[in-house]
Amino acid sequence: MSESFDCKSCKESLYGKKYIQVDDVPQCVPCYDRLYGNTCHQCKELITHSARELYYEDRHYHEQCFCCSHCGCSLADESFTCQNDALVCNACYCSEFSSKCVACNKTVMPGSKKLEYGGCTWHEECFVCYGCEQPIGAQAFIPDKGDYYCVPCYEGRFAPRCARCKQILVHGGVTYRDEPWHRECFLCTGCKMQLAGQPFTTQGEDPYCVKCFSNLYSQKCAACNKPITGFGEGKYISFAERQWHQPCFKCSSCSVSLVGTGFFPDGTNILCKSCNDI
Repeated sequence: MSESFDCKSCKESLYGKKYIQVDDVPQCVPCYDRLYGNTCHQCKELITHSARELYYEDRHYHEQCFCCSHCGCSLADESFTCQNDALVCNACYCSEFSSKCVACNKTVMPGSKKLEYGGCTWHEECFVCYGCEQPIGAQAFIPDKGDYYCVPCYEGRFAPRCARCKQILVHGGVTYRDEPWHRECFLCTGCKMQLAGQPFTTQGEDPYCVKCFSNLYSQKCAACNKPITGFGEGKYISFAERQWHQPCFKCSSCSVSLVGTGFFPDGTNILCKSCNDI
């Protein structure tokens, strides 16, 4: 009498039937599929032993179910990504989710080098200077009315130039007669001292520090013979082609201040009423 040859699970005879052996234990095909087959993540149907099965991130798929959720193309031999739990081929992903270069209007492919600024995206090679048309890359750039310039081109076209040395002003500077100057270029015409932040005056178009202007052009006080500049000494008195600092306008005899009072000229002297009456 021959020994029985049955399915381990359902005990049905396997003589003349197809079976699958698992760890030396025979299983009929229906029992094998029921016990060991996986459920397709897409269609929720059983993946039988005879079907080609694909696997991705703990999910199992029939070969025909492993496809792009947008265009339906098979992903079995194609690159793809997962977007919101759905499989998407690269073409659909780029079309729907990738940015477009504002220069060439082509898709910026995932992983490619790009530059983003002001809500816009460029291929790295498409982001070029409006002036020299060379790629800007990782260099500093300056936007101007919708165009983008590398620093040398921008400075060459738009940066102000010093009225003295004609070189570009990068930082700071002063304005004199509506023209820009480097601070180190804005000098006294006489002594060449820097005038930025200092009181100065002009003679014609030339700027002078107070000391040089006083020595060269100011009237001298008839009492102390020092220049009357208008800086520091306040008001001055003028009489008969002579000028005095206000503190120097005193009686030549008693030294009382004559500011706001009557006085009497006596040759080169000026006298108060009391001294004049003596």
